[in-house]
Formats: sequence, structure tokens, C-alpha cells
Amino acid sequence: MVKFKKFNIRIMIYSMTGYGKSVATVKDSTFEIEVKSLNSRFLEIALRTPAALQSKEYEFRELIRKRLKRGKLFVNINFVDNGQKLSNFIFNQDKLTEAIAVLNKTKEAFQLKDEIQLSHLLTVRDLFSPDFAELEEKDFGIIKACLDDALKQLQNMKAVEGNALMKDIRERIDSIENLLGQIESEFKINLEEYLKRYVQRVQDLVKDVAFSNDRLEMEIALLTERSDIAEECVRLRSHIRLFRESLNTEDAGRKLNFVCQELNREANTMASKAISSEISHKALSMKEEVERIREQVQNIE
Repeated sequence: MVKFKKFNIRIMIYSMTGYGKSVATVKDSTFEIEVKSLNSRFLEIALRTPAALQSKEYEFRELIRKRLKRGKLFVNINFVDNGQKLSNFIFNQDKLTEAIAVLNKTKEAFQLKDEIQLSHLLTVRDLFSPDFAELEEKDFGIIKACLDDALKQLQNMKAVEGNALMKDIRERIDSIENLLGQIESEFKINLEEYLKRYVQRVQDLVKDVAFSNDRLEMEIALLTERSDIAEECVRLRSHIRLFRESLNTEDAGRKLNFVCQELNREANTMASKAISSEISHKALSMKEEVERIREQVQNIE
């Protein structure tokens, strides 16, 4: 029987925020590609390209989807003016006619008296587009490679930020585990003292009245059951272990967000069952740490 050695593969955590930029030259024309990513539950791509590249938007989007899983991504593929003359640009008369028609309808709808001016028309996108030489497939390949390079730079920045997030989150989950250990130790001591005080109080109140010891024992048992946080402690330790395991898995952001909800639920229950101010304060501190982790997790891809 052949035994295979197990390797502990650590998966990189990526932030959802980052920036990348790359430049490519095609047929004496320069293209500048900028990519910026922000937080989002899903992958949203806002892609802006020159008219000559709009037929390739699907290929650009597919390349982006291979690189990224989540985040709101803004991609600008711009033609950089290298001092070209106006004769090197194409005037889009159809676009101008369409823009004037829209502006006239707007004036009629809102009863505006202002005249349409050149400054209004110059804001129309693609009114003037660079007159590229016919782009071949290999030219598109160069631009795609440029986009891929910008995405790699974006990923590098996301990895650096993700490493910082990982460090902060690990410290906070360690803090939660430490607080849990203190609560478990204090609970055993506090419960015994709490029950002794409870029994003494009851005995003082009913010392001149016939009172059943069986009833007192039943009340103590019910009080103990209502105050017992052993199950919450066990579940919290289980959630902490799952949280640490999820840090090294793909799609960590979604998983960690779910585990944070469970951690918060158990901390809430412990706070409500607390039989001493010390335990209550530590449970609240635990909730604060969970909330800070939750904020950080929202930024993980």
C-alpha cells in the first residue's frame, strides 16, 4: 500500500480593495488600462473601452472572471493622446444627432429655455474617437495581455491588504478564545458562590415558615440549568476552530461571515445568562471583537 505525504497548503487571503495599472502600445497607439476594486457581495464589472474595442468586451470580461471572484471592479481601457492631430480622430455624426435629439426632448419635458451649447455636446461619450488602423487579432492579444498585467498588479495589492487583514483577524479570534477561557474558569467559581447566596437568601426569607427542601432543590436545579453556559462554551470553541479552518479555504469571505454570525449568537446567549458582572463584561468584550472581525471579513474576497 502506497502512502502519500500530506502537505499543508495555505491559501492566500485577498482583500476586495485594490488598484492596478498597465500600458500597451499597438500600431503606434498607446492604451492605458486601469483597474480598481471595491467591496461587493458578488463580482460586478463596470467596463469602459474605446469604440474600437467594444466588440471584445466579452473576452475582457471572461479574463476578469478568471482572475477575480468577488468585488465591484471598475475597468477603464483608455486611448492615450500622444499629441495626435484632430485629423487622426473620427467625428461620430450619428452620435451627435442622437445627443441633440435627447437634449431637445429634455428641454421640452421640463420647459427649459437654455440653448444647447457646444460645451453640452462635448460631454457626450464617443463623439470623437481615435482613428485606429485596423486592429488584428494579435493586436487584441497585446491589449488583453496588458489587461492581465493590470489585474496581476491589482491582485498583488489585494494580497498585501489581505495579509494585513489575516493578521488582524487572527489576533482578534485569539482574543475571543482567551476571553472564553476566562469565562469558563470564572463561571465554575461564580456559580457555586451564586447558588450559596441564593440558598442563604431563601432560608433567611422563610426561616419562620414551613418550606419544603425538595422545592428548594428543584428551584436550585432550574436556576442552575438557566444559568449554565457549558453548551455555549462548547459551541463557541467549535465555531472558533471552524473559523480558523475557514481562513485557509477558498471563498473564505462568505464562510467567515457565516461563522461570525454563529459566534455572535453564542456570545449573546452567554451575556444574557451571565450570573456575574465579570462574566457579562467579558461576554460583551467578546461580542465587540466578533463585530470588529465581521467588519474585516466584509473586505475579504
